[in-house]
Amino acid sequence: MELQITSLNLKGIDETKRPLVIAGPCSAETEEQVMNTAHHLAEKGINIFRAGVWKPRTKPGGFEGMGEEALPWMKRVKEETGMLTATEVATPKHVELALNAGIDVLWIGARTTANPFAMQELADSLKGVDVPVLVKNPVNPDLELWIGALERINGAGITRLGAIHRGFSSIDQKIYRNSPMWHIPIELHRRYPNLPIICDPSHIGGRRELIAPLCQQAMDMGFKGLIVESHCNPDCAWSDAKQQVLPDVLDFILDRLVVRDSTEMTESLSALRKQIDELDNNLMDLLTKRMRVSREIATYKKEHNMAVLQTGRYSEILEKRGAQGVLCGMDANFVKKIYEAIHEESVRQQMDIINK
Repeated sequence: MELQITSLNLKGIDETKRPLVIAGPCSAETEEQVMNTAHHLAEKGINIFRAGVWKPRTKPGGFEGMGEEALPWMKRVKEETGMLTATEVATPKHVELALNAGIDVLWIGARTTANPFAMQELADSLKGVDVPVLVKNPVNPDLELWIGALERINGAGITRLGAIHRGFSSIDQKIYRNSPMWHIPIELHRRYPNLPIICDPSHIGGRRELIAPLCQQAMDMGFKGLIVESHCNPDCAWSDAKQQVLPDVLDFILDRLVVRDSTEMTESLSALRKQIDELDNNLMDLLTKRMRVSREIATYKKEHNMAVLQTGRYSEILEKRGAQGVLCGMDANFVKKIYEAIHEESVRQQMDIINK
């Protein structure tokens, strides 16, 4: 299904400039906290204020947002600062209440995106509505699930559509709260180049000291914008305190961002890309020759009643090529992944021959 996408068409905002910045606290906690943060952000030139009104938590018992009570605070933000407002919606009732309160931008969270039933209910509630909707990636690294969520919202007639990359959950201990897995949003952009993708460095990093480098990485990769959690007193935040920054800190981060041109192609770059194309053709030729030898090995194994998988040989290849890759300036894990993929295809082709 081809997505029918138009500009987000955000009132009073020049969308040709990068980055588009959405900022505000993780949660709308009190009217004083919301207004204090909003005024500080407005003074720093932020045009879109975000705050979680409803907060889906992983486990019950945590702060789950002020709900409908916080919506008048968001309305006051618009009236006093002129900023647009944005919040997360997870049910048709949330959509109805948010739109009635004049919320300008809706986003759909990762847990909701992962549930096609919930996505369809939200899509049905948005029929006939003209509002920008941003869809976060699902919790798990499933591009098709993310695209399916976007298609459901688009199918309801929402063309002011965007995606938010907030990283993917993992049980492994790691530097990031959510693994970026940049290749997934890159593939999303390849398939839908007109779809705005906004990076959420707060949820990817999980720690405020990681926000600046993640913002820069998102700009280096050509992302449309950033959605950053900013709080007037982040250490005392009622949710996700460690990943929120002061408005002054956010201003410092944004002021030092290097925003690279994502469209211009010079003659030098074009020449380098031609070299890459030529090298890729050579790689394909070499892989083709390697697979031919693998098939010859399979014929030999079949004639001598040998098993396809020779674990000693496989381990030798991984160890030897991994060390060789390091000497050539490459990461050992990168080389390991390449040879694992090559071995998997080699085994598949050998199995075809042996089982004939």
